[in-house]
Amino acid sequence: MSDGFGGIASGDLDAVIARVAPALAELDRASIFLTGGTGFFGRWLLALLARARTTLPIDLTVTVLSRDPGGFLRASPDLAQLDCVRLIAGDVRSFAFPAGRFTHVIHAATDTSAAADRDPMTLIASITEGTRRVLDFATAAEVGRFLYVSSGAVYGRQPPDLAAIPDDHPGACDPLDPRSAYGQAKRLAEQMCAIVSARTATAAVIARAFAFVGPGLPLDGHFAIGNFIRDALDGRTIVVSGDGQPVRSYLYAADLAGWLTTLLVRGMPGTAYNVGSDQPISIADLAAAVAAEIPSSRGIAIRGLPSAGADRNRYVPSIAKARRDLGLDVWTPLDQAIRRTADAARRTG
Repeated sequence: MSDGFGGIASGDLDAVIARVAPALAELDRASIFLTGGTGFFGRWLLALLARARTTLPIDLTVTVLSRDPGGFLRASPDLAQLDCVRLIAGDVRSFAFPAGRFTHVIHAATDTSAAADRDPMTLIASITEGTRRVLDFATAAEVGRFLYVSSGAVYGRQPPDLAAIPDDHPGACDPLDPRSAYGQAKRLAEQMCAIVSARTATAAVIARAFAFVGPGLPLDGHFAIGNFIRDALDGRTIVVSGDGQPVRSYLYAADLAGWLTTLLVRGMPGTAYNVGSDQPISIADLAAAVAAEIPSSRGIAIRGLPSAGADRNRYVPSIAKARRDLGLDVWTPLDQAIRRTADAARRTG
């Protein structure tokens, strides 16, 4: 399978383009402002839009805000040097508003690193002040459509008797728990978007993102599936540090890019949609699935022991609304997603 853009396989991009072509067609002659364009989500969005320009009768431009345009140019020169992409330097909290016409904004900039979690006050400021700045820009530029990439963390801890979190779940983060800083800040940023959507001509839609896998996912961060794939590729034992009982679900990055594009143009203003897979899997079974798809692994080891009577931690969304209203779905099976992520990691070393 040949590469498309940014090291992402053209086959993946073409498959999702076929599924969301009508939504992509609505971006003909669009001028998009994208924050977070150099991250995992942003690179997939850029690759999808760039590929769509070569396979569909559409034209568009994307202005990407980056704290380090030079670094992005070095890492992904085929994306950064496209004639439809313009890089501008700046911090999301204080960037100078770019001149020109803009029709759409995708605000996907958020630091999800372990280092950010260790500095919750800075994390809160980055999320809330950055969102306020991007919303101010969208209002000043009279942008028609605005997509905010939020997080399922806004719901707080998923009740153990709730199999999947619906979009209208009233749960919330515990404000007295310092570990909830990310979710709390995302909740406040969502409210800012709702206010702007209600009071201006900018129609804001919220994407509550859960867990994902795909080429470009950091394999050395705090994402369990990334760490499992790394260990398997390195020929090591896949180690589960806990008891393996928590339950998660994973949407493939190509599907994610198609979902976000559809929400950008067709999501209902002032509304939040869960974005993810509704197919649950325990962390222990996830490790076994990775080992099965990557034969170089040396099996799995579960270090922790289950606690008697303890509630099983879950983080799984209901996607009934996105499926019903927008025709979105989990298109790529998890075993294929793992295999394609591993194949891409091998190609890039």
